[in-house]
Amino acid sequence: MLDIAKNLKRRLEQVLVVEVKWTYLKSRMKKVNNIILISLLFAGQLFAQDKAPSSAEELAKKLANPIASLISVPFQSNFDQGIGEHKGSRYVLNVQPVIPMKVGKNLNLITRWIVPVISQHNITGPKQSQGGLGDAVISGFLSPTNTKNGVTWGAGPVLLVPLGGGAYLSGQQFGMGPSVVALKQNNGWTYGGLVNQIWGTGGSSKPDINQMFVNPFLTYNWKSGAGITANLEWTQNWAQNNTVVFFEPMVSGLTSFGKQKVSFAIGPRLNIAAPEAVKSKFGLRAAVVLLFPK
Repeated sequence: MLDIAKNLKRRLEQVLVVEVKWTYLKSRMKKVNNIILISLLFAGQLFAQDKAPSSAEELAKKLANPIASLISVPFQSNFDQGIGEHKGSRYVLNVQPVIPMKVGKNLNLITRWIVPVISQHNITGPKQSQGGLGDAVISGFLSPTNTKNGVTWGAGPVLLVPLGGGAYLSGQQFGMGPSVVALKQNNGWTYGGLVNQIWGTGGSSKPDINQMFVNPFLTYNWKSGAGITANLEWTQNWAQNNTVVFFEPMVSGLTSFGKQKVSFAIGPRLNIAAPEAVKSKFGLRAAVVLLFPK
């Protein structure tokens, strides 16, 4: 009887641990769902004001421009495997609503959110797993409405909001800094780059955040809306003196589900440089983007 009681107690403790973890994850996921819902409702409301259709070529051109006057809600999936000495894996779903607003006769404000949902295994140690929200990055670009010779630019603040759960998924401090993007579009080509620098406010047990992000990109789109992209993501952590670089060549296409315009993209995710403890052997990126053209 004593052994049965001990077994029942152990099973009950396991159930309680699972329930606590699930409750925590649900509370985190609820924040993401709220953000997605608000973004979709806001985007749909603006879309309803002007339903004039855009051609596939024009939509692809706007999609290649990170500061175009196009409401979109990208869901970007990143899977990396063979990470560090324990050959771990990480899945990150980035929810990235983009909402442009006219703030003057010749000026737009484009807000870009990146809210990551993370699940990782065998990275911090063998048989160890973490999951939940990561820290959100929110950018606001002031950009002229008219381009000159296909050249456009935008500049504004970038904010780091510590939504992440636990020390492994969050820097546990707010951050801020400047962000700039510039690009040129001509004959189906789009090329340019985005740069931001974030300084943390400190106040946590973790090192103060001081990092730069550089994102050069090159895209070619056909008139059908299909395209190819070469994308480089370089993160320089000045505080810890390390560099992480990913290269992502992708193919993309446009389609419609009823009146809803959707873009799909997929390609390998190659970790060119990183500290050995976090470097991955191979990765994959796939994205689904809901488009709400005016």
